[in-house]
Amino acid sequence: MADLTMHAKDAIHGAQGRAYVTIEGNRKLFANLINLEARWDKTKTQVPIMGRISKGNKSTGGEGTGSATFHYNSSMFRELLHRYQETGEDIYFDIQVTNEDKTSAAGRQTTILKDCNMDGGIVALLDADAEYLEDSVDFTFESFELPELYTVLDTMQS
Repeated sequence: MADLTMHAKDAIHGAQGRAYVTIEGNRKLFANLINLEARWDKTKTQVPIMGRISKGNKSTGGEGTGSATFHYNSSMFRELLHRYQETGEDIYFDIQVTNEDKTSAAGRQTTILKDCNMDGGIVALLDADAEYLEDSVDFTFESFELPELYTVLDTMQS
């Protein structure tokens, strides 16, 4: 009988991977990243349908949102906020995230978040009780690309 469950080794370890930020053509390893989450949510419209008491739902668009937490040891995003404050110029950037756990048969997946734009961010931080300082940023993005996809696991084949 075939193995019908996923192997534990195929779970992706959360710290295995890399992230890069590209601002105005300058690509930097986001080495101080603690966590990042990006979502693409569809916009839907309810559609009345004759002969039914319930409405249907039609997708009519989408929106990308994200958040990142990272060690407070880089001025990269503060510089963008300061530039916006001083000039009104809003800077867009890309974030590339690659998940790769070499133990997993799933291989690697790469996602590129295109035209990210910060909602705001921390401009100064002190905490006498903290073991280390964390920074965070919420952002939106216009689109995403998937240049690398996970391999379909053998246990997922029907």
